[in-house]
Amino acid sequence: MSLICRYAIAPAWACWEGSAYLKHYRELCRTQWDALEVIRRRQLEKLKALVAHAAATVPYYRRLFTQLRLRPEDIQSFDDLRQIPVLSKQDLRDRADDLLSEAYRGQRLHVKKTSGSTGVPLTVLLDDAGMQFKRACTLRSDEWSGWRLGERVAKVWGNPEYRHGGWRGWLRNRLLERADYLDTLHLDDNALRSFAQRLRRTQPSLIFGHAHSVYLLAQYVAKHGPKGIRPQGILTTAMVLHPWQRQAIEETFRCRVINRYGCEEVSLIACECEHQQGLHINADGVYVEIISQGRPAAEGQAGAVVLTDLVNRAMPIIRYKVGDVAALSSRRCACGRGLPLLDRLEGREADYVTTEKGELISGISLTENFALKVPGIAQMQIIQESRTFFRFRVVPSPSFGEESLQELARLVKERFGEGTAYELEYVEAIPPEPSGKYRFCISKVPVSL
Repeated sequence: MSLICRYAIAPAWACWEGSAYLKHYRELCRTQWDALEVIRRRQLEKLKALVAHAAATVPYYRRLFTQLRLRPEDIQSFDDLRQIPVLSKQDLRDRADDLLSEAYRGQRLHVKKTSGSTGVPLTVLLDDAGMQFKRACTLRSDEWSGWRLGERVAKVWGNPEYRHGGWRGWLRNRLLERADYLDTLHLDDNALRSFAQRLRRTQPSLIFGHAHSVYLLAQYVAKHGPKGIRPQGILTTAMVLHPWQRQAIEETFRCRVINRYGCEEVSLIACECEHQQGLHINADGVYVEIISQGRPAAEGQAGAVVLTDLVNRAMPIIRYKVGDVAALSSRRCACGRGLPLLDRLEGREADYVTTEKGELISGISLTENFALKVPGIAQMQIIQESRTFFRFRVVPSPSFGEESLQELARLVKERFGEGTAYELEYVEAIPPEPSGKYRFCISKVPVSL
């Protein structure tokens, strides 16, 4: 079935969709072996074209270039790009309409919503050509795990997308994506037991999910079984993968774990390969800067991640401060790929919360649900003081009101149970910790499986 899916179903589906992602994928598989200098030249040409497009068709950048007395042709190097001010999450949120290219207004665009690593709900619009190219970039990096397109996937993830697609979504998942989900919004012993048993029976080639969620699954399997779950690879994402978590996961499933870094706003940013010597930056899709105290960070020095999306023409995102902390490396990976490396990722920590019934809920999944569903929230942080008491630190926007309070109360009851109490704390801002990390969900209740 895997070969049929890879060589028949996937190409036929792409043809039916009018998608070029497989064509892009084949080209990306070839060019990943180019020398770094070749990749950098290609990246710079994309960057210059993006800047010219933004200055000509995006109201926000047109005004900005006029104010700065800057012309697109002034950007001839990566250093020149620093003449453009950093774009904040608040800018992306407040100026979304002005960031939409006039060339794409009225067109059908992909809508990407996220609460991000800082709990700020955002919406990004993406053109279909950009979407398909990003899809190809992600496929290329996913295959570094040892998995191949068409093989079964086990996903430890909240709120599976295919469930919202009706029969088409079900059919796509059944025939093309071939994914079995453990919903991290509803983690308990029964869910873990059932999922582990399915993994033993179906033997997926890849286990994919939040780093901490996959770690919890590995803990459960190590303690309770069943034994003999042997994927080709494991791919973790969405939060920091700690060395002790990697070790525990690899010992349980007896295969390599590779870590991936991305965000909803720009999709794939970087990913480890089979050599695990750093994260290869997706230089075909993004340009990554690491900034410390307003200047480029030295090699190995941690700093703020600033991203330029080289692909999205509908809503160009240039020098976007995503809210994470990382460090660059100039070393070359033993795999031979020319793609540059992130030495390490230090940002994006999340906790699980434990409900009064003992059910575990992913902090990332919670943030997505609360920050996106409660109207009028500019930013939020969820703090669990005990199994039955939470504090919500909220930065309210002008539209926060009675409807927001009612929806918050409904979600607390739905997610945590009837006996759960909470208090609401209004704050002006939720600052990062001294390390530069944002904690958008903090639980003071020990996790136990």
